[in-house]
Amino acid sequence: MIKKFNKIEKVKGTLFLPGDKSISHRAVMFSCLANSKSVIHNCLLSADVQSTMKCFRTLGCEINIKGKTIEIIGKGFKGFAKPQIELDAGNSGTTTRLITGILAAQNFQSTIIGDESLSKRPMLRVSEPLTKMGAKITTAENGTLPMTIYPVEMLQPIEYELNIPSAQIKSAILLAGLHIDEITTVIEPVATRNHTETMLNLITAEVGYGKKIFVSKKNYPVCNEYFVPSDISTAAFFIVLTLFLKNSELRIKNILLNETRAGIIVVLKRMGARISIENERLSSGEKVGDIIVRSSDLQNIEIEKEIIPNIIDEIPILSVAGLFADGKFEIRNVKELRVKETDRISAVCNNMKKLGINVEEFEDGFSLDGEIKHLNNQFESYGDHRIAMTFSVLSLLLDGQNKVNGFGCVDVSNPEFLNQLSSII
Repeated sequence: MIKKFNKIEKVKGTLFLPGDKSISHRAVMFSCLANSKSVIHNCLLSADVQSTMKCFRTLGCEINIKGKTIEIIGKGFKGFAKPQIELDAGNSGTTTRLITGILAAQNFQSTIIGDESLSKRPMLRVSEPLTKMGAKITTAENGTLPMTIYPVEMLQPIEYELNIPSAQIKSAILLAGLHIDEITTVIEPVATRNHTETMLNLITAEVGYGKKIFVSKKNYPVCNEYFVPSDISTAAFFIVLTLFLKNSELRIKNILLNETRAGIIVVLKRMGARISIENERLSSGEKVGDIIVRSSDLQNIEIEKEIIPNIIDEIPILSVAGLFADGKFEIRNVKELRVKETDRISAVCNNMKKLGINVEEFEDGFSLDGEIKHLNNQFESYGDHRIAMTFSVLSLLLDGQNKVNGFGCVDVSNPEFLNQLSSII
């Protein structure tokens, strides 16, 4: 699907965005683990979260969608049914890696598959720590899907230090640890998004080299009622769009402001963005508020290594802010982008080169500099929802008519993107 975009002059109004993808995944999983009925409000119904639901339906859970409210009848401790077919995670790395931690503790064999993109993503980073807990897991020869999890008599608690700053790896270990009487400890030298430990109310401890997180069967989920705040990663596209349109002001309601996710706000404000927060409050243990964005003049800055895990999903759209900000934009220490839905470093660089600017690609990042020379481009999504939305926003800021090829992949995280956009133009 090729989508055409013309430059717009300004945006104004209020946006109510769908629920956060990371929290939606976890709310569905924890509800399925619990025994009996849980309710989730404002759950994101994107393709990725639907993949999580599909997998748990295959495991015997009853999941009923009523508008933006989800009712789930969970199966309780080790109560899942043996799947009669492979578990299809679609395009969702979160589904795959988190559910592997759950399946490692079950009393049956299961196999996870995914689409072409997901089937290229590395899975040893999850299977290896789970194997240290006694799990038996096999992958394809190159460490990718399909991945088969075999039943074992009992998992063992471990103390594991993350060597890759990844909330997915951390969560897989913690979810496996829910099935063990003794305490499993995850050591996190670099902070990553903390929704799993927040939603499970896990005990954590700050240590000299990071944080320790503790989990055991005592933390096993119970029936609950969840409210999912709106997704800051989705909001980031509209924030950047507003900043570079004159006479624009946008209010985005009920946005997740978790400190491990709001790095994009920190970076943009340091660049000079006029962004303010109102109505801050706690909802289901998470900080939530309304974001107000106004047209701004931005200056590129040095982006420190420490904040990278908290902005990793927003780096593609941050590159658009860097393109229009004064000075040279450069970001390093983001090699993890090469193993997302696509190689996002190459995807951003290849598309930016079409503008005729100076683009330098590094193994762990890229830089952008110079004046835009070429308009009326066709950008490639590479089948990646964040790349598609990034270059849609860029197209809306450029003269002429620009296109995004493969735009339909936005359904992975925000199928209502175009409707949201139309409501504020």
